[in-house]
Amino acid sequence: MNTHQENPLAAEPPEAPGTPGTEALFPPADLSASLEAILLVADEPVPLGVLAQVLELPRETVGRALAELADLYLAQGRGFDLREVAGGWRFYTRSEYAPVVEKFVRDGQEVRLTQAALETLAVVAYRQPVGRAQVSAVRGVNCDGVMRTLTLRGLVEEAGTDAETGAILFRTTSYFLERLGLASLDHLPELAPFLPDQLDDEPDAGPSRA
Repeated sequence: MNTHQENPLAAEPPEAPGTPGTEALFPPADLSASLEAILLVADEPVPLGVLAQVLELPRETVGRALAELADLYLAQGRGFDLREVAGGWRFYTRSEYAPVVEKFVRDGQEVRLTQAALETLAVVAYRQPVGRAQVSAVRGVNCDGVMRTLTLRGLVEEAGTDAETGAILFRTTSYFLERLGLASLDHLPELAPFLPDQLDDEPDAGPSRA
């Protein structure tokens, strides 16, 4: 009589709960919160592959969590949506709330800019067209939030994309000139020599007046 018995642990599948790399190590609530945290600081749609790589989870898992979040926000009637556009995911304000957003932006233009915003605006003015990464390199800090504020206030706008990197470029607007009482960028004060020179060797690093 054969008394040999197989070890029951040997029958466990290689992807059993608790095995490194499986969903069991990343609770759904934490996954949703992590996605929200990442997307809140993103100024451009974030590809699914990038999110999956950062979270070290399968694309299918992350994609399902994103879709569930999008459905949740819609069902709750939030003032924003989570949408998949341009090959990535990003938060957008809902169109029905555009009037209050526009009023906030318009009224907010009367609020004084912070020192960080003024410094960032100066970099854009003297280095335009310029990308966010370049502005951050000049100032030595991440400027994504400040750039978003300047864009919302109508002082900065998109100016195409960089031919090599594909990054979105920014320039000052006619409203910027109006607020400063200038006819053109040629009338900007001579402040460029006092700015850091990390970008001096880059092509098209400044406005036509430079």
